[in-house]
Amino acid sequence: MPETRVEVPEMVMLEILSKLPVKSLTRFRCVCKPWCSSFQTPHFITKHQQNNLHNNNLNLLLKRCQGNTHDDIYYLSQLSTEKSQNFSVQHNIHLPFFEDCWYAPVVSGPCNGLLCLHDADKVALWNPSTREFKTLPQSTVQRPPLVDSTSFGCVGIGFDSQSGDYKVVRFVTNYFEENEDEGLMGDWNHQVELYSLKSDSWKEISVPGVQPYGSPLFNNYVNGFYYWQAIGDSDYLILSFDMVNEKFSTLPLPEFGGSLAKYYLELLDFNGLLGAIVYPREGTDKSFDLWVMNGSWTKQFRIDSLPGVERPLGFWKNGELFLESSDHELVLFDPSTRELKSLDIHAYQETMQIIAYVESLVPINGRSEREELIIRRPAGDASN
Repeated sequence: MPETRVEVPEMVMLEILSKLPVKSLTRFRCVCKPWCSSFQTPHFITKHQQNNLHNNNLNLLLKRCQGNTHDDIYYLSQLSTEKSQNFSVQHNIHLPFFEDCWYAPVVSGPCNGLLCLHDADKVALWNPSTREFKTLPQSTVQRPPLVDSTSFGCVGIGFDSQSGDYKVVRFVTNYFEENEDEGLMGDWNHQVELYSLKSDSWKEISVPGVQPYGSPLFNNYVNGFYYWQAIGDSDYLILSFDMVNEKFSTLPLPEFGGSLAKYYLELLDFNGLLGAIVYPREGTDKSFDLWVMNGSWTKQFRIDSLPGVERPLGFWKNGELFLESSDHELVLFDPSTRELKSLDIHAYQETMQIIAYVESLVPINGRSEREELIIRRPAGDASN
């Protein structure tokens, strides 16, 4: 009896393939040319990302410095998300592009699986799933005449859903040297520049009336907007940037009943809404309040009195919270049981940052990690 060959319709096959991890799809590119082409279409890339979001398929990176001072080189560790492996370190990732930088580097995002890495005038985009890395070109935005020096401040990444473009916004400060002979006082002014991945270029945009500050501890990109804490003429507030219309706006901080002199406030993406987590600056027996903006600020919940912790690092599935302990160890808090679980991963004080991202096929027109001399070293027990 002859064998019956069953042809699977192409749409059904692509639907199945869109549920696979990026590593498998990378291997399958070699199976046939139509598959390779299909994996690069906006429809497939979006479908793949939506499947990962729906299934809450998150990957974890940990930025840290393991030396004894801030001068030691920072690196990233890929953590396992398998429940049985207790978030063990899979790979340690070294980025030579940022080795001479102070915080090597600041990480903004993720946005659709992309990370923006920056320090001083260096900016790069990175897709850790496809292992593609892109160094952004130097800005061609004109500086004012007689500028003595320029510094680069807060950065944000986002997606313009109308144009399908990824954008990076960056704040610049220009300093003018004092010149007594010409009667000039030391002064400064601000510029804002915007990078477009589609055009691979920078342009200047209008400066907002407030100035952002600080480095993000959590992901500050939420549904087409990037957020920073900012200071106005006399008060603290939140500055937002709309990636579609390229406009800034402001909104108030939550009224949490304290002052920023005594409390930390960190912005974050909480289930697709802008959130703010507030906790005291002093003491090691800390409580954490989560506020959510949904038309107005409301307190979502409070985690009372956790002993031996310094600061929050990010939420995980089922409301679990990564924290840095007083011993500078990564720990996981389960609010349903109030269990504080040691993960046996250490770093120099206040250098840890957790980055939870969804796998993505989004191309960035860059180069491979190998071409960029990015090193991924499998971690043994001693690497933790």
